[in-house]
Amino acid sequence: MQKYFVLGAFMAVAAYAGGCSDDSDDGVTAGTGGAAAGSGGSAGTAGTAGSAGSAGAAGSSGAGTGGSAGAAGSAGAAGAAGSDGGSGSDGDAGVSGELSFFVTSTGSGDAGGNVGGLEGADAKCQSLAEAAGSSRTWHAYLSTTETNARDRIGEGPWFNADGVMVAADLESLHTDGLPREPVNLVLDENGDAVPGNQHDILTGSNDQGELLVSSDAGGPDNCDDWTSNRDTAPGARVGHSDIPDPMFSPSWNSAHTTAGCSAAQLTAVGGAGRLYCFAE
Repeated sequence: MQKYFVLGAFMAVAAYAGGCSDDSDDGVTAGTGGAAAGSGGSAGTAGTAGSAGSAGAAGSSGAGTGGSAGAAGSAGAAGAAGSDGGSGSDGDAGVSGELSFFVTSTGSGDAGGNVGGLEGADAKCQSLAEAAGSSRTWHAYLSTTETNARDRIGEGPWFNADGVMVAADLESLHTDGLPREPVNLVLDENGDAVPGNQHDILTGSNDQGELLVSSDAGGPDNCDDWTSNRDTAPGARVGHSDIPDPMFSPSWNSAHTTAGCSAAQLTAVGGAGRLYCFAE
């Protein structure tokens, strides 16, 4: 009997360790309760209460003889729920991994750099986010003559569709950029990576998220505040969604400027009029 009890406790601890984040104190406390209750459940397999015990972390390995211990197994089920709560903090201690950053899954089509100004761009981010299940307020990362992209997106942290943190705050976002290793974390709202031939993302910004004026035509690189799809300069400043890549500029928000704002000019250099979207 002692041998089976020790084995059950060991399995409870192993199951807890695999499903809980070290960064969440609340999750650890609840998970520990679940493991202890689960080991109680292991003492009883007879009767319906013993069956509830199998929902505990180690209840499934129960080999006891007393049905009365099944009540402890029931408590083990509650402990398992606590363990799940702990694993919810995959991104950072005390912060949920709710979707708060993505690249739009679709581009602007024939509209090119004319995405309807900031209002139209924000509406697109909001619509795609809501379709993905988000109830938050969303803004496109775009600079205009009236506002800088960095001033439109809140303070962070931001998480992708996989629940992984891509930036902790505005400073790290514009100092460290968006992490791409060991895997590319820049995903669309559905959790998919952007195709390589559409990696140019509209920003109109320098690497600090501020309006960029660099074109020979003398105007801001933002397609007349995102209302023009002309075929000539000034074009659109874009960032790259798939850095690192030695073939291209290593900048997520300010890689280069297109020759114009038409759909043809955007696609000619690897773009489709996609946007970065951030939740406040």
